[in-house]
Amino acid sequence: MKQLTPEKIAEITNGEYIGTDKDKTVPIKGAVRDNRDVKPGNLFICIKGAKADGHDFINSAFESGAVCCLTEIKINNAKGPYVLVTSTLEAIKQIGAYYRSLFDIPVIGITGSVGKTTAKEIIAAVLSEKYCVLKTEMNLNNELGVPLTLLTLEEKHEAAVIEMGISDFGEMSRLAQMVRPDIFVMTKIGYAHIEELGDLQGVLKAKTEAFEYMKPTGTAVLNGDDELLNGYDPKMRKITFGLEKHNDIRALNIQSNGIESIELDIESEQSRFHIKIPAYGSHISSLAPAAVAVGQLLGMNEKEIQNGFLKYLPVEGRSRVSNLREITVIDDCYNANPNSVKAALTSISALPGRHVAILGDMLSLGEHSEQMHREIGIFAAQSGIDVLLCHGEKARFFYEGFLSADTGNFNADDVKVTDNEKNKKSNKQAYYFPQLNDLITKIQQTIEKGDAVLIKASRGMQFDKLLPVIYE
Repeated sequence: MKQLTPEKIAEITNGEYIGTDKDKTVPIKGAVRDNRDVKPGNLFICIKGAKADGHDFINSAFESGAVCCLTEIKINNAKGPYVLVTSTLEAIKQIGAYYRSLFDIPVIGITGSVGKTTAKEIIAAVLSEKYCVLKTEMNLNNELGVPLTLLTLEEKHEAAVIEMGISDFGEMSRLAQMVRPDIFVMTKIGYAHIEELGDLQGVLKAKTEAFEYMKPTGTAVLNGDDELLNGYDPKMRKITFGLEKHNDIRALNIQSNGIESIELDIESEQSRFHIKIPAYGSHISSLAPAAVAVGQLLGMNEKEIQNGFLKYLPVEGRSRVSNLREITVIDDCYNANPNSVKAALTSISALPGRHVAILGDMLSLGEHSEQMHREIGIFAAQSGIDVLLCHGEKARFFYEGFLSADTGNFNADDVKVTDNEKNKKSNKQAYYFPQLNDLITKIQQTIEKGDAVLIKASRGMQFDKLLPVIYE
C-alpha cells in the first residue's frame, strides 16, 4: 500500500487528528469497517449500521492491531489515535478518491442491471494471465465498498477491475469520482431498481453518469445487443460487444458442454479465434466478448486471452454449480431481476433431467412488480421448467403466470391451496408457499436424483438459507 498516515487522513478529510505526535506518522495498511476483520496496520472505519455502531468497537479494533480509527464522535479513553470527521462515509470516499489518484494503472469500471459481477470476474480472469489484477471482492460495489476496495491497491497491481453498483440517481457520479475508470464496461440496461429509477431510460441515465468522470481518451465497452446501449453515444471511443452481427466483437458458434464448460468463437474485423470457458450459463457467452475487448485494449494477444478464460471461476451465489448425489444444483440466489431470472431459466432448461426452479421475489420493481413476476412465471413454463416452487409476497404471481401459460386459462381466485388441482392434469407442476417452512418441506419431498435445481431470488429474500436444505 502506498504511504498513508493518520496525519494524512486528517488532511484529506479535513478532520481533526486526536492522538500523540508519535502516532501521527505511523503507516496505515488497508481499511476495514468490521472490527472482526482488523489486521495489524489497518484503519478502522466506524460506521453506524442498522444493527450495530462501529464506534462501540473502537478499542476492540485497537486491540486487534488497528493503528488509527475514523470516527464521527469523540472517544473517551481511546487506546489509539483517531481522526474525527463529520461523516465517516463521506470521509472514506474522500480517502478512496485520493488513494486512487496515486496509481497510474488502467482501471476498468463495470456496471449493468444484470451480469456485472460475472463480467467483473471474467474480465479479471482474462487480465490475470498477463497482469497482476485487483478486483472487487464479495459485494463491495457501493459507496462504502468501492473506496474500501480502492484502498487495497498495492504497488504490485498492474490493473484494477472495479464493480460499480447503484440503485438511484447520483450514486454512479459519486462512485465514478472515486474510480475514475479508463475503460467503462456496461453489460445491460434492465429492470433492476426500476422502483427508484422509473423506467429503462432512467436506468440508462443513472448508469451513464460515469462518463462525465472519464478522460476523453477513455473507452466505453457497451453491450451492442442492448438497444439502448447500442444507440448511446458516450462522447468517447465506443466498442460494442455481444452476439449479434453488428457488434465490433461478437461470440458465435456457441457450444454448451453441460455444466462443465462453454466453447465459442470470437470474431471481430481483425481476427477470429476459439475460446473455452469452464463455466455454466447462457449469459457467459454474451459477456465473453467484453472480456476480449478489455484484454485487447490492454495489449493482450489471442493466446493470452484464451489462457485467461481458463482461469475463470464463478463466485458463490452467481450461477455456481454443485453436483450432489446425482442432483445438479445451480446456486444463483445472490440477486434477481427479470433479465437475470430469464437468463437463469434459459440456462437450466438446457441441462439434462427434470428442471426444478425455486424462485423468490424480485425486489425493487415498483408498480411493475406484479406484471413482471407473472411474465416470469409464463416464461418459466414456456422455457422448459417442469416444477416451480415459489415463496414471497410477489411470488404468487410467478405461480399464476406459470399455470396460466400451461393451461391457457387461470383464475387467480383458485389460489387457495399449495397443491393445485391443475398440477394433477399436467406434466408440469407449480406450488406457491406463503410460509417458508412449507417451501422447505416441499423441497425435501420434491427433489429427486437426476434433477437440475435452480435457486433464484433477490438477496433480501435470503434464499441462501435454502441451500443447506438441498445439500442435506
